[in-house]
Amino acid sequence: MKISVNHSCSDFDSYRAARVKSLFNCDSGANFALEADLPIDDSDWRVGVVVGPSGSGKTSIGRQLFGPRAVWRPRWPKDAPIVDAIAPASEFDSVPAALSAVGLGSVPAWLRPYHVLSNGERFRADLARLIAERPARAVVDEFSSVVDRQIARIGAMAFAKAWRRGAGQAVLLSCHYDVLDWVEPDWIFDTAKGTFERAEAGRRLRRRPPISFELWETDRHQWPAFEPHHYLKLPAMIAATYYVAAVDGQPVAHVAVSTRPGMVEARACRLVVMPEWQGAGIGLRFLQAVCERWRAGQNRHGICVPTLFHTSHPGLCAALRRDPRWTQVSGALVGDNRTKCKESMARAAARGRMAFTGAGYGGHFRAVQGFRYLGEGAACA
Repeated sequence: MKISVNHSCSDFDSYRAARVKSLFNCDSGANFALEADLPIDDSDWRVGVVVGPSGSGKTSIGRQLFGPRAVWRPRWPKDAPIVDAIAPASEFDSVPAALSAVGLGSVPAWLRPYHVLSNGERFRADLARLIAERPARAVVDEFSSVVDRQIARIGAMAFAKAWRRGAGQAVLLSCHYDVLDWVEPDWIFDTAKGTFERAEAGRRLRRRPPISFELWETDRHQWPAFEPHHYLKLPAMIAATYYVAAVDGQPVAHVAVSTRPGMVEARACRLVVMPEWQGAGIGLRFLQAVCERWRAGQNRHGICVPTLFHTSHPGLCAALRRDPRWTQVSGALVGDNRTKCKESMARAAARGRMAFTGAGYGGHFRAVQGFRYLGEGAACA
């Protein structure tokens, strides 16, 4: 594919313009020309990147690749949350899956309109909508330009992984070279050097840096930092063992584990991954590392037990079902019986064990699914 960019404008001769020309020995700023040869006419690629400094012709190249209409600029309604605006004609589960795939796992953010989101949330919402609606060809301009570099790298990796699961070709235009290793693109055109690189069949040009984390066993004092990012408003777990995953000393994920009656099983709850790390795959790896500890008896009780984990997050449920180390053991569409819960709480209050407000929990629509960790080499999926 031959790309030819030629832009021109008026050559001004004002006093200041003439003085700038004289001071910096610049004849004119009226013309811009760029020639590029991009051998990408075939369909044997999924993600390409045009990278280079601002003003080097990336946007002009992007407009010529697939035509101006392929440049991804979604329009967002101001009177609807993003969960309604993304792929409204598709099934519900595809929308949370797309949001989670690009690391926008904050459920409260799903219930807000696009214009009130932060820059980082908007960046990921745009990518989630692209994944959910999935045009055959798309060009994403200013990719990762307006977000923190940590969010940019993790968001780039999460988007590329999710995009490759389906069909379509996406070209990312970026002035940041730090995202290249995380995108692992099939080809790269550098406008600063005028060079084109393409991976061999079955390979990629770059390799994503590995993400390793430390596993800390701690107490409930870490929970307040993670609580705002949990999709339920719950107090800290009583008599639980708390775990935190840390990358370079920075806490990035949290989970708490307690024993079930009879100490024949453990139950993991309060799994939270910080927003800037969502989409990196740390959450599931971290959860499984903790469950493996309990399976091996590495806990303060010294017991070797399997671990149960419950969630209503469609994306996480799908990931656990795909993993042979987990097996699904339950699924409920509604909460517990509200009347029975109210009576139980009243009895507990009469014994002085808790305060009773007269309310009961349950009866709500919430598809909670339960999974048991079986461990490495498990035969059941």
